[in-house]
Amino acid sequence: MAERLQKVMANAGVASRRASEKMILAGRVRVNGKVIKELGQKVDGNDVIEVDGHLIEREEKVYYLFYKPRGVISAAKDDKGRKVVTDYFTDHSERVYPIGRLDYDTSGLLLLTNDGELANRLMHPRYKVNKTYVAKVKGLVQNEALKQLRVGVRLKDGKKSARAKAKLLSLDKKNDTSIVSLTIHEGRNHQVKNMLQAVGHPVKKLKRETYGFLTLAGLTSGQYRELTREEVKALYELGNK
Repeated sequence: MAERLQKVMANAGVASRRASEKMILAGRVRVNGKVIKELGQKVDGNDVIEVDGHLIEREEKVYYLFYKPRGVISAAKDDKGRKVVTDYFTDHSERVYPIGRLDYDTSGLLLLTNDGELANRLMHPRYKVNKTYVAKVKGLVQNEALKQLRVGVRLKDGKKSARAKAKLLSLDKKNDTSIVSLTIHEGRNHQVKNMLQAVGHPVKKLKRETYGFLTLAGLTSGQYRELTREEVKALYELGNK
């Protein structure tokens, strides 16, 4: 099936669709040896595409749901030699990369794919994909702290967080800790940790349990599964809202 050139470039991980359009207009892209300088060109699997003289390799799109362990970097490589999420996918020929990220010391649900278009959609702030985290925090969480989280709190950068769903799951008076559930749609750096810090409860342990409608059901830390065709379609629909 023929698709627009900039979409194929984005899916191949060359750049975002908008950046790919700029490359086309700048005359940096060839299709079957011919320089393309106008948008609207469509290509299929038989066409040869080059960007700056380099051949684009188009892979079959793959989608994985990964239970990221703690102590693993959410990246394809790390210059410090630390373990990265793609180390768990060395048996696959496709080059996958994570959609978004989880902190080094955070565990839980992470999506990986080579579908640049879907990744860009899901990471765009306007789509507001809900993500649920469960955190073990210092101190005994009271209703007032939960109310603050629900209406939004002022973070370190001076900006207020969006409204969140906050729920107390358990208290441990002996160890002075609490377990809370927090559902947010924003994705700023260290967002959950900063929100809980702002209400006086530093995070001791953090796990992402859901991403939209997806859960970790059936997986243990370090395991992954391929998404079904229906799940991929539903993720695209999330990115259209």
